[in-house]
Amino acid sequence: MPFEKELELARSIALQSGELAMRLQAKGVEAEEKPDLSPVTIADQQCERLISRLLEDAFPEDGLLGEEGSAKPSRNGRRWIIDPIDGTRDFVRGAPLWSVLIGLEVDGIVETGVSYLAPHAEMFFATRGQGAFRNDTRIRVSAVTQVSQAVLCINGLNHMVNRSFAPDLLSWMSQFWSVRSMGGCMDAMMLAAGQVDFWIEDTAKAWDLAPLKVIMEEAGARFQNFDGGSSIYGGDCLAYVPALEQQAHRLVGLPDGRVAAP
Repeated sequence: MPFEKELELARSIALQSGELAMRLQAKGVEAEEKPDLSPVTIADQQCERLISRLLEDAFPEDGLLGEEGSAKPSRNGRRWIIDPIDGTRDFVRGAPLWSVLIGLEVDGIVETGVSYLAPHAEMFFATRGQGAFRNDTRIRVSAVTQVSQAVLCINGLNHMVNRSFAPDLLSWMSQFWSVRSMGGCMDAMMLAAGQVDFWIEDTAKAWDLAPLKVIMEEAGARFQNFDGGSSIYGGDCLAYVPALEQQAHRLVGLPDGRVAAP
């Protein structure tokens, strides 16, 4: 299987990092504010150092990109993209809605990724073309076909006031069966597992999306940016079961049937 060694190592490292984060959390952590106003803790920093060191030891030619500053040029077209604790605000408050994210990008495409929801001991992972899994059980998006039966998750609702679709957002949301907001990694993995049907993320970096994108897509979800692209560098995303594509395009003003760029 392609990237079998890489995926096995990423899963092992995510497990180690999640265990380290939980040990540090149990001792008590305080958040500091980064220049972009997002929080960071000693757990974020120590976990990223652990992940980066283990990946570099195993694959010294690969590049690194991490939320907490890991940066190494690639010598071979491969780069590991790391978010040691996706959901630091939840981590600090003790909410079990955070995850360790590790993705491997090869020539600009994320080929394999891991999202370890440590508080739940749930390991989500996927390799492109090989399907998506939760704790070794294959997962698929739901078979929902009607928006009136669909569950919508939104992350970053408080940042959407300046979006062009903001005036219409509440009425657009009203067509859904229910609306939830558990946080980026949790929302995305619930979509992949068939528990929700549509996820909106208003503000995201590459490390927030790298493994989530390949896991969701391998589970059968569609992924696109608000501008119609399909990139982890797009700064935002919509992800949804295929039957809800028309609702996605209607929200962000894309013509129905538009195909997202790779």
